[in-house]
Amino acid sequence: MNKKRLEQILARIPDVRLVVYGDYFLDNYLVLERSLSETSLETGLEAYQVVDARTYPGVAGTTVSNLRSLGVQVFALGLCGDDGNGFELRKKLVESGVDVGGFLDVPGLATPTYNKPMMREADGQEHELNRMDVKFRAPLAYALEERLIGQMRRLLAEADGMLVIDQARQRNCGAVTDRTRDEVHMLGALNPKKMILVDSREFLGFFKFGILKSNLGEAMRSTHTKRKADESAAACAERCARLLNTQTGCPAVITLGDEGMLLVQGLNHAAVFIPAIPVNGPIDIVGAGDAVDASLGAALCAGASLEEAGFLANLVASVVIQQIGVTGTASAEQVMDQYLAHFEG
Repeated sequence: MNKKRLEQILARIPDVRLVVYGDYFLDNYLVLERSLSETSLETGLEAYQVVDARTYPGVAGTTVSNLRSLGVQVFALGLCGDDGNGFELRKKLVESGVDVGGFLDVPGLATPTYNKPMMREADGQEHELNRMDVKFRAPLAYALEERLIGQMRRLLAEADGMLVIDQARQRNCGAVTDRTRDEVHMLGALNPKKMILVDSREFLGFFKFGILKSNLGEAMRSTHTKRKADESAAACAERCARLLNTQTGCPAVITLGDEGMLLVQGLNHAAVFIPAIPVNGPIDIVGAGDAVDASLGAALCAGASLEEAGFLANLVASVVIQQIGVTGTASAEQVMDQYLAHFEG
């Protein structure tokens, strides 16, 4: 992609309106100071001392943050509890300019949260300790499915498309269930001009509408594929993408980490490999997949082809992974700077 075309796509993105439907988490970073650790009198164990805290919308919320950083108008569609973490999550979404009219507070529900202890060592460097997760662990109630479906119909009518972020590992135990997935299929068929992109950790093969995006491990699980001993990541990804094409009838985008991504629009299309943008120094891959979801969806709604959207997504991901210990985002200016540094620098 040349500079002029990239500028055209980035300039159109702020006019895009997207629904982001799925699993919203609060990313709760707790900074621990090693030099201040104490020994618990009761247990004799090290008692970590929290000296700072940072919170960000996570999972679907990370996708939202990346969309907002690019200027996209966002409608949040999902669930949280009426607890303190739910209050913080909703507040962060509102502060970033997100429409939360479809974001439901559920009394008695514990807001999904990734608690991330970050140990600050004597040299000032931070590293993450074992994460502590709060998740939905029971099937979603029928009444909540009905509320989500009603909001989905309302919001998609106002938007240019929808991103579906399905994080749950147990079937029907997240914001995306069999019933709501059927609604996505129906609305997609009724609104063929609206872009729908799906990122599902465990159930990608259950979707029959939209563009399916995953990393290689997720694609292999969805298609029950094993990587051959002498097979490249790209070759394995193409086999998975072809199986997804056959199984679902949908285009497939498979990310390959520091190698890039592979796109297959359909059974009669050649696979397209887009190499990653090289970066130097330490990286933090947390949120990179969500950033790819955001930039793919935004670019497609701004008139980009799937290949152009994939190139932009790689640029965005290369900016995001260089942000350590935070849930990173990329602005249009940062994306353009990255492009100029690698292709016209």
